Amino acid sequence: MKKITYEKRAKIANNVMNYIYKYIDTNINIDELSLELNISKFHLHRIFKEEFGKNIYESIKSIRLEKAANLLITNRFSTISDIATMIGYSSQTSFLRSFKQRFNMTPKEWKNGGYKEYSNKIVEKFSQDKEDIDFFNIEPIIVKMPELKGYYIRHKGYDKTIKQTWAKLQTWIYTNDIKEYKQMALYHNNPIITPLEECQYIAIAVLKDEENLKNLSLPNLIIPKGIYAKFNLSGKYGDVIKLIQWVYHSWLIRSGYETTTNPSYTIYNKNHFLSDDGEFILDFYLPIRYV
Repeated sequence: MKKITYEKRAKIANNVMNYIYKYIDTNINIDELSLELNISKFHLHRIFKEEFGKNIYESIKSIRLEKAANLLITNRFSTISDIATMIGYSSQTSFLRSFKQRFNMTPKEWKNGGYKEYSNKIVEKFSQDKEDIDFFNIEPIIVKMPELKGYYIRHKGYDKTIKQTWAKLQTWIYTNDIKEYKQMALYHNNPIITPLEECQYIAIAVLKDEENLKNLSLPNLIIPKGIYAKFNLSGKYGDVIKLIQWVYHSWLIRSGYETTTNPSYTIYNKNHFLSDDGEFILDFYLPIRYV
């Protein structure tokens, strides 16, 4: 396959995935999407499945249910019917059936504590370090973040192989002789709910100036503006997923805020996937709204 063909196919697949995440709370119309991307629906489905290993409709269903699983825990004042509507289900009966099929429990059972056992198994599998971190000393700052544009490489899976993706992105940065940029990670999937091997992790470079880019091979995306709770943490591999679990399952529940359908993200001051000592300093941004 020619390189240009591969890049074009990857860009199409990524555009579809970004579109799904952006409009997950609506009735996503694949016919309209194929017209917008100027490609037949048949080729759209084929390219997407080759890139991501499952078809578009399976992906939409999976993403909606993961969003619902988050919202059921954190949005205390939203009913199960409200949440079904928020993530694009027109029928509550259909939502209940799909949720139980995906998580082996009803939304009510999940909301009433079933999520704890489910997420604990994922976190224990990811982090072999049993040392507890005193997260209660972390006080987030509430910030209004602007819309950000980033050049990115998508990585499937939440594990140490993410290091290879960051190395590729760093190579692209060196190729373009970029001096000022931010390293970001976008969490399209919540790793404490989604099986780690299915997580979509996005390594992103947000550039201060892109006028002199020499190599435009990477696709770009827009990170939505909004209100976020910003948590600062330093640590080592395995600590981030513990922070995410604490933020969603402890801090958010008692905070008086609810989360939204926007993705959370990290901005690295020191990236453990690239640092010699394997340690990080980062800010984790959780999208919130006041209720």
